Amino acid sequence: MTTVVELEIPADRLGAARTFDRVPTFECQIGGMIGDSPPLVWTAGPDIETVREALEADPSVDVIASLTDGEREQRTVDADDRDRWLFRLEFGDGLKLFQQIVAENDGAILAASGESGTWTVKLLFHERASLSECYSLFEQYDFDVEVTRLAGTNDFASAQTPLTETQYETICKAHELGYFDIPRQITLKELAAELDVSHQALSERLRRCHAALVSAELTDRMTPAAIDP
Repeated sequence: MTTVVELEIPADRLGAARTFDRVPTFECQIGGMIGDSPPLVWTAGPDIETVREALEADPSVDVIASLTDGEREQRTVDADDRDRWLFRLEFGDGLKLFQQIVAENDGAILAASGESGTWTVKLLFHERASLSECYSLFEQYDFDVEVTRLAGTNDFASAQTPLTETQYETICKAHELGYFDIPRQITLKELAAELDVSHQALSERLRRCHAALVSAELTDRMTPAAIDP
């Protein structure tokens, strides 16, 4: 059974603790993460310079790029307009170890957000046993996680992912077999054979996966697709 779990983790275990300390109003949000690519992160705070300077001074974060160049970006949250700015951030060992533990136990990080020195992370697992093993490793490595929600679901839409179940399984298999590695560990043709689909169908499915994830990342509207392609 598909299981969705929400965790709260202190920032000093996962990353960006210095930024939260330096800028009390700092908030950030990451969409689903694929492979080892530095994620796109929406940030909010008093102003972009304060946020950028805090991130650049934080030893657990490396600012790869500021993608708004000081321009004002708007979103609506709880009926209030906020300024927010998009960065590409490379996180340090804490988040990388967390991602590794999740990936090695066949899980996926659907979303992660930070506020007031605490990260809220939503994970998805197809097997409850994988979640249990993952949680044991979190304890072993002192992530100090607190489970705030745990739900089994036969309705993939309730997981609040932009991917359909077939797309999710495809992209997880691609990640597991090293398709997103540099250099790639498996070709598209080999991956198609592994999944028992045509080369063309797999290529189109992966493009739809990427488009759905990028769209959700940029619009901050993690809503599920209605049907499989």
